[in-house]
Amino acid sequence: MSLMPAAIGIVFNDDQTQVLLVKRQDIPIWVLPGGGIEPEETPETAVKREIKEETGFDVTIVRKCAEYYPVNRLAAFTSIFICQLHQGQPRLSDETADLAFYPLSHLPSTLFYLHASWLQDALTHRHLIQRPLIEVSYQALAKYFIRHPWLMLRYAWTRFVKNRKA
Repeated sequence: MSLMPAAIGIVFNDDQTQVLLVKRQDIPIWVLPGGGIEPEETPETAVKREIKEETGFDVTIVRKCAEYYPVNRLAAFTSIFICQLHQGQPRLSDETADLAFYPLSHLPSTLFYLHASWLQDALTHRHLIQRPLIEVSYQALAKYFIRHPWLMLRYAWTRFVKNRKA
């Protein structure tokens, strides 16, 4: 089973000192808003749709800041966009347990490590990043499982067991 390409949004507040994060409903970790790109959908359309679904906010895209290519079957092609709030009110969804703007200097300890890395890349590069997604490896997965077994088991349950029943 191959993974769908993904589109992720980095949404800053007006003075770019805080970033919008969502806490997943299925696994209690904070992530950047975004998700899978549907067939016949562009990454740009997907990121706007996903942010709206997960947060209630409409955004405009400022720029595409990264494209990460998978190096194994654990990851998918991922486009990262820097976005600006356009309109809307914060709203939770069936995928979102919480959402909040966090100061860049005080990100939550449960921010998913990969999303923290992508945020750092976006903050330190002004040009489009195009590189392999080497952070997602079998070794990294094993380390994450050792550090966070409960989160990994919840993820496996949601991804492989619960979704098969639906």
